[in-house]
Amino acid sequence: MIHGGPGLWSDFEDLVALLSEGSVVHTYDQRGCGRSDPSDEQSMQHSVADLEALREHWGHDRWVVVGHSAGASIALAYAAQHPERTAAVGYLDGTGIGDWRSAHRAERARRLGDLAARLEQLDGIPDRSWEQEVEWRDLQWLPDDADPVAGRERRRHLAATDLAINLVANRQIRASDADLIAWAAATTCPVFFIHGSADPRPVPNVLALAAKTAHARKRVVEGGGHSPWVEQPGQTAELLHEVVQAGR
Repeated sequence: MIHGGPGLWSDFEDLVALLSEGSVVHTYDQRGCGRSDPSDEQSMQHSVADLEALREHWGHDRWVVVGHSAGASIALAYAAQHPERTAAVGYLDGTGIGDWRSAHRAERARRLGDLAARLEQLDGIPDRSWEQEVEWRDLQWLPDDADPVAGRERRRHLAATDLAINLVANRQIRASDADLIAWAAATTCPVFFIHGSADPRPVPNVLALAAKTAHARKRVVEGGGHSPWVEQPGQTAELLHEVVQAGR
């Protein structure tokens, strides 16, 4: 399981609990992120190399890689560069290709409503206190939830995690449309494009990338947000088990 951000940390405990029966599930904090050394240099090249080093460390000849959000791009890059080691890919709520940001910004603003002014105020504070930082994170991530009330407990737990967001990694671990299209075309295994129907990142951009992929399989988590296992744990787990089965 490859976390997103870029620059965040692995926070898949609830999802791993859904998947652990019958499978070995590995999670990690990417280079320079979370509990890893923040001074390490970040890049997509390093991210793929680190994933391959972890495969060797954990002793798997082949495995299924599932990337969430920005981590979905890493999963696709890894599968393209290590086809003999990748049994299947889960592209979980990635961004796809094309101009997804315009629609995303508009939907975020709609979901934030009057809270957008408070988020803008916190954005303008260069040295936020820890309380302000937790509030800023909570508001940043609120629009990702299909139901902000239902997702509040997990969102606030994540916001209050005493780990720094690596903003350098956020800028450096990114992929262009050209990169994503090239990686998608180079994959030889099944690639499952799984997306929450209520994710503010638009589905058409993900479908555009799926169209560039030889063995694409498209799945929607109805009622799921950006982390669809929060609102729809059973549905998300069922789809991810399908990814694992395709890789056996």
